[in-house]
Amino acid sequence: MVEVIKTIPEMKAKVKELKKQGYKIGFVPTMGYLHEGHLSLVRKAKSLADKVVVSIFVNPLQFGPREDFREYPRDLERDLSLLEKENVDVVFVPSEEEMYPSDYQTYVEVVNLTDKLCGAFRPGHFKGVTTVVLKLFNIIQPDIAVFGEKDYQQLLVIKQMVKDLNLDIEIVGSPTVREPDGLAMSSRNIYLSPKERESAVSLNRALELAEKLVKEGEKNPEKIKKTLFEFLRMHPYLIVQYIEIVDPETLDPVEVIEKPVVCAIAAYVGKARLIDNRLIKP
Repeated sequence: MVEVIKTIPEMKAKVKELKKQGYKIGFVPTMGYLHEGHLSLVRKAKSLADKVVVSIFVNPLQFGPREDFREYPRDLERDLSLLEKENVDVVFVPSEEEMYPSDYQTYVEVVNLTDKLCGAFRPGHFKGVTTVVLKLFNIIQPDIAVFGEKDYQQLLVIKQMVKDLNLDIEIVGSPTVREPDGLAMSSRNIYLSPKERESAVSLNRALELAEKLVKEGEKNPEKIKKTLFEFLRMHPYLIVQYIEIVDPETLDPVEVIEKPVVCAIAAYVGKARLIDNRLIKP
């Protein structure tokens, strides 16, 4: 059976024991309701470390007041079964009270990188992400932590926090895992009806279209964004929140595509807010 730990003191004691034995610790933070994308992060961590810790915690700080914190899918028994098959060493499953006691009052915030893309539409979201991730880093003290490239902005924000705060943790990005038809795997895909699911695939197709246009020599990001918007608008149940073409390091919009860029899309499909992105090289 995979070892499940629910309290911070127990988790810290376990880490101390592993470190004393000289093990290199890999860490994968999740909000649970695991899918093949999460499991790919676990496998990456296993390939880079001696022992792997996975956390499952639906973090209230990163949800806005009208977002889906209460509805977010949860199935701990299923998650533990999947992690056991992957031979994960420890699963850390703290409660909300364990992470944020009633007198909790400290927050961590990366600026600039967080005020664009998803950050522009989800105020406070990344402050919640960096706060919980730093807490988890302090509790688990990993040598390596693995994050998915599907949440590209989050990956950059975490790397910036680690750099700025001089943390001795290597942050590793892992490629987006997709369904056979190209839809990026997400725990929120469960919200999609069969008809909405058909429309959701268009996000990845729009990114493919953007790449095709760039490869054909289009250098004007505004023209590409307009083409993508028109393409996505043809799909029912889908409302575009943003389409941006940005610098891969700063996330600032580019005026001319002359070097690699990231095309990032966020859209509501039914009630599911989905994101996807692609690194495009001219």
